[in-house]
Amino acid sequence: MLRFFLLLPLLLLIVLFVFSNTAPVALRLWPTGWSLQAPLALAVLGAMAIAFLLGALFTWLPALGARRRARRAEARVAALEQEIATLKARPGDSPTLLPPAG
Repeated sequence: MLRFFLLLPLLLLIVLFVFSNTAPVALRLWPTGWSLQAPLALAVLGAMAIAFLLGALFTWLPALGARRRARRAEARVAALEQEIATLKARPGDSPTLLPPAG
């Protein structure tokens, strides 16, 4: 519920922006000659969405290696903990204490 109240002003600004900028603009892709007519608000919000997705992608990709290493480390820790539990559960195997060296 708190998120809703925090996002409400942002959503209101976006809606006001969209209703205030309805004039059509020509979007051209040089040098192809490809052209598209779109409302200004759609062009701006579309560019912002593409920039957001590219930023998220560039943030997410480097984190993949760290996540992979973390998963491998967690699996190794779980395997070692299982090995410790197995060794502790063996009957008759008590650790032998060695006298101190020297």
